[in-house]
Amino acid sequence: MTEARIIDGKRIAADLRARVGAAVGGLKERGIAPGLAVVLVGEDPASQVYVGSKAKQTVEAGMRSFEHRLPEQTGEAELLALVAQLNADDAVDGILVQLPLPKHIDTTKVLEAIDPAKDVDGFHPINAGRLAAGQQALVACTPLGCLILAKTVAPSLKGMEAVVVGRSNIVGKPVAQLLLREDCTVTIAHSRTRDLPGVVRRADLVIAAVGRPQMIEGSWLKPGAIVIDVGINRIPAANGKTRLVGDVDFASAKEVAGAITPVPGGVGPMTVACLLRNTVEAACARRGIAVPEM
Repeated sequence: MTEARIIDGKRIAADLRARVGAAVGGLKERGIAPGLAVVLVGEDPASQVYVGSKAKQTVEAGMRSFEHRLPEQTGEAELLALVAQLNADDAVDGILVQLPLPKHIDTTKVLEAIDPAKDVDGFHPINAGRLAAGQQALVACTPLGCLILAKTVAPSLKGMEAVVVGRSNIVGKPVAQLLLREDCTVTIAHSRTRDLPGVVRRADLVIAAVGRPQMIEGSWLKPGAIVIDVGINRIPAANGKTRLVGDVDFASAKEVAGAITPVPGGVGPMTVACLLRNTVEAACARRGIAVPEM
């Protein structure tokens, strides 16, 4: 068997960002300038990098970027007041509160305070409920990115057996709902599933989002399966350094799969691109106008 096709998330994300930029250009001609507000609390180095990247790509897409960087000791009431201010600001179409938040702040309370119409992260219970009910909703960015990547390999997923390994509210559950919407037969598995290798081996499409480095081996896969690896895990490497790996053992999996995302360079770039797409969608929905093709 030939090696799997490598799904180039960087290229696909760049293509999506270009389409978003074109859509934003069309909206600006109508006097609409979509705006994304990103809120960061604390000094987490990874979060600092993510927020900087999101702001940069927002501006590159032609949108307005509003950054709010707050100190680690910011109180919950102060953060909730900022969210309320952004909810009321007509220049802001999308609000993203960067996670994780400091331990003294109730993350659920903050996410639920965001106006669902501006919830471009797709984490608000109303958007999650709408997705589950098959209604129009802002969809969590990473699951949406997974779907787009899978459809670059198989434009129609209808009738496929899909196994999602992981049951988080952020990835596992919403991506399962998206796959149901595509007429897949969906199984949600997890670390406590009996005979997990046997369950995974049934799948035409595997979404790995369990958070365990290299857990899914090539021998678990059905030959020719599409594998979307959401995992981002840092493990020891040579010379005391570390390296990033996914939840799938890439070396063995690429010998069996038909197509597979690498880590890094697979799902990761799609998350920010889908955030920008969601912001345009929110800007249009708030104004009651049709969403441009993206």
